[in-house]
This record gives sequence, C-alpha cells and structure tokens, in this order.
Amino acid sequence: MKELKRTIRLLYTGQSQRARRFRYGLVVFDALTIVYFIATAALPTTQVTAVTNTVLGILILFDLVARFWISDNLRRELARIHTLADLLVVGSLLLAPLLTENLAFLRVLRGLRLIHAYHLLRDLRRESVFFRRHEDAILAAINLFVFIFVTTSFVFVLAFDEQAGFAGYIDALYFTVATLTTTGFGDITMTTAGGKLLSVFIMVVGVALFVQLARAMFQPSKIRYKCSECGLNRHEPDAIHCKHCGEQLQIETAGSTVA
Repeated sequence: MKELKRTIRLLYTGQSQRARRFRYGLVVFDALTIVYFIATAALPTTQVTAVTNTVLGILILFDLVARFWISDNLRRELARIHTLADLLVVGSLLLAPLLTENLAFLRVLRGLRLIHAYHLLRDLRRESVFFRRHEDAILAAINLFVFIFVTTSFVFVLAFDEQAGFAGYIDALYFTVATLTTTGFGDITMTTAGGKLLSVFIMVVGVALFVQLARAMFQPSKIRYKCSECGLNRHEPDAIHCKHCGEQLQIETAGSTVA
C-alpha cells in the first residue's frame, strides 16, 4: 500500500513527464465532463445518461479519494473550493436516482476544477509563457464561465418545465446574460420573490466577476513569482529585480521579452 500511495502521490504532485501528462489528462477529463454536463442539463434523463452520470460520479469520486489519501493536510484539502464543488457534483450524480429534484445545475460546478488545482497551475506557470502573462485573465474567464452556466442551469430548473428542452435552456441562458449585464430587456422576467432575489444575486455577483475579467484583461500584464526577500509575488514579465526590495529575481522564461 505504501508503494501504491507513493506512486499516486508522484502522479499528482511529481515533476516527471509522466506526472505532467497525467495532470494534463485530468484537465482534458475535466473539460469533457463540464461540456457533457452543460450539453445534458436541459435533456430528460434516459437510461444511457443515468448510467453515464453514475460512471462519471464514480470516476470523480476515485479522484477525490486519491487526493484525500495523499494529502498531508486533509482539512486544507477539504477547504479548497474545487474540492467542495467536486463533493457536490459527486452527490448530485450518485444520489440523483434517489431524489425527485433536478440537481443538474450543481454538476456544472465541475468547471471549477479547470486549472484551479495548485500543481497544474505550477505546471502551466513553468511551461507556458502565455499563461504566465495572462493568468489572472484566464482564471477570471473560467470563473465567469462557470458562474454563467451554473446560474443558467439553476434558472432552467427553477423557472422552466423539463419539457422545455433545449429551447428553454437557451431562454435561461439569455435571461442570465441579460440580467448579468443589467441590460434588462424585460421579455423574460422572474415574478416570484425567490426569482427576484435570484435576479439580484446574478446582477451583483455576475457584474463583479465581469469587472474582474475586464480588469485582468486590460491592466498591465504581471507574472506570479514570489520574491525570496520580501515576498512580493507579482512582477513585470521581464523583471530581473524586485521593484519593492531590489532582490534579484530568477523568473523562468522561454527567452522572449516584452517590449
């Protein structure tokens, strides 16, 4: 068991080519599952989708158990936002046959796993100049993407009949984006107190996420690299000294410079 645990730990945290390929494989799996959950959110449950959901739930559960097993701090692992999201996703997948409520909107939370894992972020920062320069914008875009589609799925479950199908889901997406941008066309509205509170939530949180994305896109590009002397972790892409304390930096680059 010790050898198995060591092997799994190396796959999740190691620096070998095999470990990096494994982590990128997890990203591909995460991306495919989120696309599947979005595509099937408005579809009626069939025997095929029920089996597929159960299989995906088991695979995600295996990933969770492996991460818990190799973790040096289980409490910290449980406190991570993508871990909590995965727990909700697994619950919505494995408990769905026992419940009457439609929990499809919870499954889109799987998107929080996309590149939010610490070791994957480290891999991308080391291997991709593009990611290092645009990390904040990429993460903000993923957060906004997840918020839009989780909210859309929730609006669909709350305000539309299951029989509305794909057209109803498009209406829910349209309502979510119109509310988020405060456009307020008024052709699709919430009439209940709960629906109005949901609209307020979409506007407040959605606008905040949208502003965060806009700021990340248009502010000067920075690279995350912790200064060993003062701890400052944001620097210009071509910085050779920390602008706060003057300590020499050794930011890994691919040889390119920023004009």
